[in-house]
Amino acid sequence: MEIAQKKGVGFADIVKAYQAEDISPYVDLCPLHEGILNMFVDHLPPPHVAQKYRIPKIWKGDIESEIGQAMINCDENGPNVMCISDVKVDPQAGVVGTGRLFSGTIQAGNEVHLLNARKMERIQEVCIYMAQFREIVGSLPCGNIPALLGLNSVRAGETISATKDLIPFEEVHYVSEPVMTVAVEPKHPRDLPKLVDFMNKLTIEDPTLLTKIDQESGEYLISGMGQLHLEIATTWIEKTGLEIITGKPIVIYRESIRGSGGPFEGKSPNKHNRVFFSVEPLDEETVNLMRKGEIHEYTDRKKVAETLREHGWPTNEARGVWEIEPHFNILLDITRGAQYLNEVRDSIRSGFTWCIEEGPLARETMRGVKVKLVDVDLHEDPIHRGAAQIIPATRRTFFAGFLSANPGLLEPLQKITVKCPVEQVGQITRIVSSKRGKILSVDQKEYVTIVTGELPASETFDLSEVIRSATGGRAFWGLEFSRWDQVPASLQGQIITEIRKRKGLSPNPPRAQEFMER
Repeated sequence: MEIAQKKGVGFADIVKAYQAEDISPYVDLCPLHEGILNMFVDHLPPPHVAQKYRIPKIWKGDIESEIGQAMINCDENGPNVMCISDVKVDPQAGVVGTGRLFSGTIQAGNEVHLLNARKMERIQEVCIYMAQFREIVGSLPCGNIPALLGLNSVRAGETISATKDLIPFEEVHYVSEPVMTVAVEPKHPRDLPKLVDFMNKLTIEDPTLLTKIDQESGEYLISGMGQLHLEIATTWIEKTGLEIITGKPIVIYRESIRGSGGPFEGKSPNKHNRVFFSVEPLDEETVNLMRKGEIHEYTDRKKVAETLREHGWPTNEARGVWEIEPHFNILLDITRGAQYLNEVRDSIRSGFTWCIEEGPLARETMRGVKVKLVDVDLHEDPIHRGAAQIIPATRRTFFAGFLSANPGLLEPLQKITVKCPVEQVGQITRIVSSKRGKILSVDQKEYVTIVTGELPASETFDLSEVIRSATGGRAFWGLEFSRWDQVPASLQGQIITEIRKRKGLSPNPPRAQEFMER
């Protein structure tokens, strides 16, 4: 209204222009960008005002600390703290990370910590976006939205800081998890470097895709939310001109336990060190805390202990959390008076991570396991308790406990939502039931019936053809990740054997006795 009054334009003039189908005079007289800019100026608070109430909501650290106060007051002389919200790959410039700078002044050449990636990298250029154009500015004070070049490990949700000892902003959490994997390889070996580079670009621009190079089989694996997601990813690769050969999509499984095991003793290869571990399932309540982000690896340990005690954990276990693993596993230290433990802590954690990533049943990732370090007996000479001694002992003891605790596989269940005429409900129900699924609800909305159910991801490969032929194309449906559930006992042995054969392992999984000390 203010702009229209200044330029002498009324509603009647605009109505006449639209009736005459000629609005070109007013496009130049009252350009849209002026109104939008005024809206921003009038209604969006400046950073030094907004950060006073936003920082306590989005940052879980100590507001009264030096860094907390620097962010609250938008202090350009404070330490650099920035949250990355968007990452793009520029063909010429490489990875470009864009986000809000909450504290300090960021400059080209600064070395910064990437807290989630646990790396330190140097900023090559500091830019700012002017619409779709990126302009190099060299440095920017807090309150701005810099675009940084040179940080190759940066991802959306990353926290960039001048100091390593900082609680990061909450990471980006996705509702779905990758449930299917496809192996790809270039048709021509000369294209292998291009394929690897483009796969890395895919994971940057689409964080819900995961890529991995299997060191043993040499396969290049892409994991996604479902078969359609993988087809889109392979189509992107083909559009670059790369000719690729794709394998048959396979389902991702998880390994878990239903009982408790241990404590078991593990000896280092030199027999001078002993570690004792026990394992048990992680309760669903704690898993939900991790899923919601209320506790994670970067949460202050005092807050972790307080939260876990509130949810029924014993005090000694709540205080002893060493690591909160992204796949919902926890490593605890409940030892008392153990000598030299701090010196081997990193080695034990490395062994724990190795075990989690490659479970003993089928080399699949573990999920929902609580691992407790009960006791240690370490050699007094540091040279005899190095990583080469502690990591193998940790792995053997952990596997002995895991395999003795009623281990099993978890399979991904997908939620299916089908919209169809009421006369097709019987066909949909039959199809879902025939694929080891179950119907959750049937709702009627006017002339459309909405059927909601769950079925294993392994049963969805031919779902499109089956539904289309059974309903004559009159049903519209979609899939999304629902949860992980135990594989039926009647199928578990066969699935484990198939996975192990595919990975080049012996058909039969190891027994707990193979990892126990005699």
